[in-house]
Formats: sequence, C-alpha cells, structure tokens
Amino acid sequence: MPSDADLSRNISLHLGGADAGAGDQRVQRLFRPSRVPARPVRAAQRLAMKLGRLDWEGGWLTKLLDARRSVLGDDAKGPPRFLVRVDEFPYYTSFDQPQDLEMSRRFHHVMASAGVPHLMSVVPQLTHAPLTVGSAGGRALGAEEIELLEQMRRDGVAFAQHGTSHRTRFDSPRRRSELCGLTPAQADALLEEGRRRLADAGIAGPRVFVPPFNRFDAAQYPVLAERFDVICGGPESVALMGFHGGPLWRDGAVYLPCYAPLYANARTILPMAERLIDMAPGTWIPIVLHTSWEQEDDFRSLSRLGELIGPFALHWDDFLADLDRSRSEQPRAGAPPQR
Repeated sequence: MPSDADLSRNISLHLGGADAGAGDQRVQRLFRPSRVPARPVRAAQRLAMKLGRLDWEGGWLTKLLDARRSVLGDDAKGPPRFLVRVDEFPYYTSFDQPQDLEMSRRFHHVMASAGVPHLMSVVPQLTHAPLTVGSAGGRALGAEEIELLEQMRRDGVAFAQHGTSHRTRFDSPRRRSELCGLTPAQADALLEEGRRRLADAGIAGPRVFVPPFNRFDAAQYPVLAERFDVICGGPESVALMGFHGGPLWRDGAVYLPCYAPLYANARTILPMAERLIDMAPGTWIPIVLHTSWEQEDDFRSLSRLGELIGPFALHWDDFLADLDRSRSEQPRAGAPPQR
C-alpha cells in the first residue's frame, strides 16, 4: 500500500523544498500514489486509452503542471527535462537475425551525433525465438555486443536491465511477458540471473528496470522494488498496474510509465516534443523509442528528433541523483522552494 513516506518523497521530488503539507488537497491527492485498481477498472482504463478518452497529457501532465503552478508560481516554468529511454539492445531478435547489430549501431550513431543522453534497456543475453513459448537456445553477450555497449557508455548512455531473456511465457500478443505468472521467488531468481549476465558484460548493478513487453504482475512490484530504484512501464502496463502518472515513488521505488504520444516512433513524437518545449513545463517528460521503429524512414525522423530534444534531454544519472535527494529530504513547513 502506498505510504506517507512515498507522498513526502513525491512532494520533494516534484516541488523541491516547498511545503505542501498544509496546502491544496488536490496537490496531496496527485502526489499520493494510488492503489492498483481492480481488474475491471484496469481493463476499462486500457480501452479508454485505445479510444483516446484517457491520455497522458490530460490524465497526468495537466494536473502536474497545475499543482506545480499552485505551489511554485512563476518558478514552475522551465525547459522540459526529457527522460529518453530506448528499447532495446541487443534487439530481441538479434540471435536469429545477426544483422540487427548493424541496426543498433546506426541508431546509436544518430543519437550520439545529436548529443541525446538516454537510457538503453539492455537484454542480458541473445535469445533464440523469443516470441515462441517453450523455445530454447541463445548465447551470452559477446565481444561485438560488449564493444558497442562500451561505446554507448563513453557517449553518455545509461543502462537498465531489460528482463533476462526477453522470451515470452505466453503465446498471445496481448499477454506476452517474461515475468507474469511467476511466483515472487521465481521472479527474483530470474532477475538475479539477468543481473549476473549483465555484470559479466561489464554492466554492474543497474538501478533501472524495464520489463520486456512492459508487462509484470502488480504482485511482483515489491520484488522489483527491492532490486531497482526505478521501475518503468508503458501502455501495456495499464492492464496490469492501472493508469498512473510518473515519476512517482510508490512502495519504496519510483514507477515511471510512458504512454502515447511519447511512446511512439520519432515521427509521431516530434510535434508533441515541439509543443512541450514551447509549454516550458519545467518537469520530467518521459519519451520511449524503439530501435526497429526508426528503420521505416532510414532514421531521418530520429535525427530530426535528436536535434530538437538534445539540448533538453536529462542524463539519467542526474535524474537518479534527484531521486536520491527526494529519498533523503523531507519537505519542511515554511521552507522556501528549491530551484
């Protein structure tokens, strides 16, 4: 159950040292993480998203900006702080399609040339037939993959754990997940295997988790929160966790989902990113890109998006430092806003 500590951390995270303890109850409600709704409600939320009746801007951003203005006034405005996440490397089909490595190289070249710091979701191994239930085969990350990871690190890329094998446990595209249905002990053991494989490849102790297919059981959240500081989500997460804003502390970790129109290809994201820059929201804006989605126009839209958002993209290490401060600092009555 979300705690008062989560509420205080969220106020600190989004409002700095401003005191909202005795302020508008709407602010309190916004920053108190809500419970995971019942299954029928989650299903209704997911349908509403598909129909355009529930969206990220109306369901979260507008409320967040109103809360920031009510407490911080004119100081609430500022450049967007884009948090860019990329799914994934190695691309989940890379074992069966070795040419995918070149696709990943080109994607990284575009992002690095534009100077866009971002989070790369790293699959700890290459997997044969990851969309086929019960399949077997694969291999550890090899010299070529590790070389590109090291290049990414030199270019300012941060890393997240992206499951362990990216192999689904369910045939239906609507249910694909590497984690759903596992007991907490089984999920923990699977995550530990992925963590060990990443360490062998030179990525030790990632603080961020990106679930393959954006799906994990809500009951598995405590297991994830024990291992990671940030747990990401996407549109598919709504059917399992419900619709939530973010970043928001909940149960000891930060939940950070991303939804349309910022969970899309670069061509779709571009006009929204332009509007957000004009809005000057002064807060974190998650963006999720996918390597293969940018091949359609030979990475041209990705290049334009990178040039646009590069100056406003926050390094994930800076974001994690903000989380650490919010973990340790509590709002104090009468304290001036931190800027």
